[in-house]
Amino acid sequence: MKRQKGGLSISQRVTRSTTRLDRNSLTLPVEVVTEIFLRLPLKSIATCRCVCKLWSSVLRSQGFTDSFLTKSCARPRLLFACHDYRRKIHFLSSPQPENPEDNSHVVAANHLARFPTSYSLLGCTNGFFCYGADWFFKRLKLPVICNPSTGQSLTLPRLNSKDKYRVESYLGYDPIAKQFKVLSVCDDGKEHHVLTLGTKKLSWRVVECCIPHCSSSKWISISGVLYYIAAEPRSSSRESMVVCFDLRSEKFSSVKLLGGFSKALPLSATMINYNGRLALLMSSEDTCYVFRTCKRFKLWVLRDAAKHEWSKRVYVLPPSWNDLVTGPMYIAGMVGTKEIVFSPHCQIVPSYVIYFNVKSKTIRKVGIQGMEAFQGEMINTYLNYVENVELL
Repeated sequence: MKRQKGGLSISQRVTRSTTRLDRNSLTLPVEVVTEIFLRLPLKSIATCRCVCKLWSSVLRSQGFTDSFLTKSCARPRLLFACHDYRRKIHFLSSPQPENPEDNSHVVAANHLARFPTSYSLLGCTNGFFCYGADWFFKRLKLPVICNPSTGQSLTLPRLNSKDKYRVESYLGYDPIAKQFKVLSVCDDGKEHHVLTLGTKKLSWRVVECCIPHCSSSKWISISGVLYYIAAEPRSSSRESMVVCFDLRSEKFSSVKLLGGFSKALPLSATMINYNGRLALLMSSEDTCYVFRTCKRFKLWVLRDAAKHEWSKRVYVLPPSWNDLVTGPMYIAGMVGTKEIVFSPHCQIVPSYVIYFNVKSKTIRKVGIQGMEAFQGEMINTYLNYVENVELL
């Protein structure tokens, strides 16, 4: 027997026939159901997709995906990509501490997903990752897109290029069209191809670029623009420009590295999102890593791309830096405009990251629990990671 109360269907007696879900209608307004789903953890959302077609349609809708992403952006997380000896990459996530007060601050990491991979560098855009997977028998490195939040991965089609063995791939997101695009550039910068994710048939398209350059593995996507470090062909310097690729118009432009960059960009230079602007953060030492001997950092913020204008800031490390750093670190990035984050190159126990507040000139060590199994393995740390439930 059923009775109606406030528009909801309430069952007072459960029989075999009434235990079946009504797969064509919801007993609650869609807005209420969506709000309930938004409060669930990632693994529960994955389970709910399998309950029935109706729930699956709600959880796969663009509206739910956008709402979940908006919620995730309000509480970004730390993400750790750990490589193991079996050539697997494990993604672990933890809350991103806000203004840690002391060195006793500890956060817990939980395992999200595992994927096969080479040891190539990774890049993150809007919750999706792009990396290279080796095909040893053909000596190819195919780009792979994966989403740690859903556990899905997608190997992209083979690139029909003259130089298919030396290709850099970059993943960008167009927030207006809500599209992910992959840009592949041959090492000599002579061939450029674009692939749009989400289309029925994934295929590469040739795009024209009139800027002679040699690509690199350093890149970032900010507000619909892909930026990557490049060098002029046959140039003695390692890198001398930033190439910009507008994901909407699919047009190229470039910004020169001027002034204090001297002849070459330091190896420690890291591309970051500085309050919506491209910025380059680097140490005072010309090395990939940051050591106890480091004294200061330089931050170059792109103010006007058309005029090639950069602004410069210098941050001096306090004496407490020597007490906290025990081995080689690398620049993980910057939280907002006031905290630089450093991570060990290899996983150690106990795990930690270091926060340097450039405003208060203080340094804090934040412990990470749950990563003990990866001691001694290579690790990449990503800041401001947002969970994205969009399916590949």
